[in-house]
Amino acid sequence: MTRLYLDNAAGSFPKAPGVAEAMADYLLHNGCNLGRGSYQTAAEAEDIVLDLRIRLGRLLGFGDPSHVVLTSGVTESLNLLIRGLLGPGDHCIVSGFEHNAVMRPLLRTGAEWTAAQLDESGHFAHPEALFRPNTKLVVMTHASNVFGNRLPLEEMGRLCRERGIPFAVDCAQTAGHLPVDMEQLCADALCFAGHKGLLGPAGTGGVLLRRELARRLPPLIEGGTGSASDRMETPDLMPDKFEAGTRNIPGLWGLHAALGFLEANAPAAIAQQEDALRRAFLDGLAQIPGVHAVCAPGVGQTGVVSVVFERLDQAEAAWQLEEQHGIQTRCGLHCAPLAHRTMGTFPEGTVRFSFGIFNTAAEIGRALEAIAAVCRTA
Repeated sequence: MTRLYLDNAAGSFPKAPGVAEAMADYLLHNGCNLGRGSYQTAAEAEDIVLDLRIRLGRLLGFGDPSHVVLTSGVTESLNLLIRGLLGPGDHCIVSGFEHNAVMRPLLRTGAEWTAAQLDESGHFAHPEALFRPNTKLVVMTHASNVFGNRLPLEEMGRLCRERGIPFAVDCAQTAGHLPVDMEQLCADALCFAGHKGLLGPAGTGGVLLRRELARRLPPLIEGGTGSASDRMETPDLMPDKFEAGTRNIPGLWGLHAALGFLEANAPAAIAQQEDALRRAFLDGLAQIPGVHAVCAPGVGQTGVVSVVFERLDQAEAAWQLEEQHGIQTRCGLHCAPLAHRTMGTFPEGTVRFSFGIFNTAAEIGRALEAIAAVCRTA
């Protein structure tokens, strides 16, 4: 039975052409650390990573490569921001669709929080009323990892900018899948994952930081940076301030190759392709008794659809899809209990189908046939 991977919201597969080869090239022919050596191969390793920062900024609407901070992914990036900016007595605004990468570090800080809700039109309901005198941060997902709905973050970003409150955006589910522009979002920090829409390896990602926020923010991890080695204090030099220790350099070389592919296949075109797959899936799903999609309000959609099987436990349905038909999805609560509570699918959860650039219309048809077969035997 041929595997059909429809779990791209968890991590893209296959990866972009050239990713594995770039990682192997580093491991086999370079192997140097960053900022530690002045010899030729060390400089070559640095050049690739510098060009990666430039390409990431270009892709995401940010023109300051020195403030493209490379991390292990969105979770680390969000922890850097939330733990660095909030404490007991502070207040934070989130959306009703946040991942636990936001909620768990937020709860750890002891800060108060309020979840902004969307109205039926997909816009925030009375967002001005959410702000308090002690509001110190607004952090929101660009699109839900469960339901695929894109939030109207431009509206929230403008409100934050008017009030001088930092606005952090989690674009784990949008970077690479659709056009993302940090300036248009009025964001002060933009967190991205390398292993999802950017089509790179796991363990890569980062955060774009405006200079004012970078100055205020303390580092999450401190140690050797290869710079200012005469001092025991962490230097303010960027991006070293937030990049102590050794980066995942093979992964970064792979992500660099993936961005080359994305530059040749613009996110706007990718968004159109994935949306066509999503629409075909929803049209077919509507014809199958015993199953329905859970659609959340928003100002757009990614290629993510959450489905409820009406006569089966969701885990049982997902197991049958793979065991009997080779269809790989993700069931449960998707590390986002707040999102499921918002949409009334907690605690049962859903079965999530998430499409990527390498999926085809024929594969959508195969998935629909499998769903129909599972529903017939329920």
